[in-house]
Amino acid sequence: MSELDLFPDASGGTPDEGPEIHRSSGKSGSAPLAARVRPRSLEEFVGQEHLLGPEGPLRAMIDAGSLSSMILWGPPGSGKTTLARLLAERTEAAFVPFSAVTEGIPRVREIIAEARQRRVATGRGTILFCDEIHRFNKAQQDAFLPHVEGGVVVLIGATTENPSFEIVRPLLSRAPVFVLEPLSADHLTSILTGALRHEDGLEGEHIEVEDDALDFLSRVADGDARRALGLLEAAVRMVGTGGTVDVELAKKALQHRFAAYDKGGEEHYNLISALHKAVRGSDPNGALYWLARMLQAGEDPLYLARRLVRMASEDVGLADPRMLEITLAARDAYQFLGSPEGDLALAQAVVYLAAAPKSNRVYQAWSEASEAALESPAAPVPLHIRNAPTDLMKDLGYGEGYRYDHDEAGGVAGQTYLPPAFAGRRFYRPGTEGVEQRIAERLRWVDERRREALSGTGPDEERPKNREEVDS
Repeated sequence: MSELDLFPDASGGTPDEGPEIHRSSGKSGSAPLAARVRPRSLEEFVGQEHLLGPEGPLRAMIDAGSLSSMILWGPPGSGKTTLARLLAERTEAAFVPFSAVTEGIPRVREIIAEARQRRVATGRGTILFCDEIHRFNKAQQDAFLPHVEGGVVVLIGATTENPSFEIVRPLLSRAPVFVLEPLSADHLTSILTGALRHEDGLEGEHIEVEDDALDFLSRVADGDARRALGLLEAAVRMVGTGGTVDVELAKKALQHRFAAYDKGGEEHYNLISALHKAVRGSDPNGALYWLARMLQAGEDPLYLARRLVRMASEDVGLADPRMLEITLAARDAYQFLGSPEGDLALAQAVVYLAAAPKSNRVYQAWSEASEAALESPAAPVPLHIRNAPTDLMKDLGYGEGYRYDHDEAGGVAGQTYLPPAFAGRRFYRPGTEGVEQRIAERLRWVDERRREALSGTGPDEERPKNREEVDS
């Protein structure tokens, strides 16, 4: 009995993923183009030079002949499955695909048993390729550990999600992560050109693709080889054998370009981080771009509105106190108008946020004050600023010596308001941008007046004008 008969899953599982697909017919009704033109060797593999180039870590592993378990992390269509197959071929190991979406731990046990038999019967190793490994929960991922540790199988896990969040730490310690990048437009152009000449691809269709159309397809595929090949195949079906694909027909094949975005995944946090940092860096163009990316990808506009309010307090602060009002007004405007009209209110707030003077002094002051409060949760309130609603409390000294600031010259009585342990501590240190410059002047004057009040001397300079007086 042949090995394939004894171990039926060693051939690659589902028919459209098996190694024999490379040699299938290119005629209509066969496997998708992406499967038919899958590279047959590492030399045909396009992209990921940082891993497979002369200095690449995967190349070093291959050359040393010591393939170990690993996690391949990359976006769709970057070559994770193809690379795993080619690594198995190069090391002459059996390639057993497994999907965490459709299969479970019982199937893993079957694969492990087959791998043990295969090792005993033929001396051949087994590469267990687990697609969408992040779909397994922690307990299921732990089931791989003893078999990876014992060398029964070489596990190659593929994921589009950040392994830091989705893969258990013990497995990460045994399976290093290799990051696959989205393919460049040049890479995709090379792949599409190869598909047009491939004997199992489109060679027999005698299709001509104009350079502009090829560039368009390579660009709009967003680094996804499978998507690029699918778009090319759709265009070829539309034009027919012997036809020519131009830009207009390529656009018809595209229909609509969807953003690669997961509102609960890493890309969500990457984009909101980019928006926040563009605002902080006073770049309205970058901020508008990332806002548009998130809105077009289907992000909740009210989530974005909440983040803009946060930016107003964290990054603009008292450099322009009106920013908080503006972002709250943008939120209200969106709730009133909805999309797409309300989107403009968010855009207006983003531009104002980015262009406004910046200060994080309130943010820093709040962090320091919060830390101090955690360190001293039982620090007593000074007697002179305690409330004294009863005679007993007055007899105990509550409120004794308190001076009503409005009755004092300059409106400053010269008292202390922190617990004794924090006397003289400064949490808020105003900056020099926007309104905060005037706040700094005001607080310097207050400090001087307080010192004078405590020493018994009077004020020797005019009180700084407040904001309303300055504006008028």
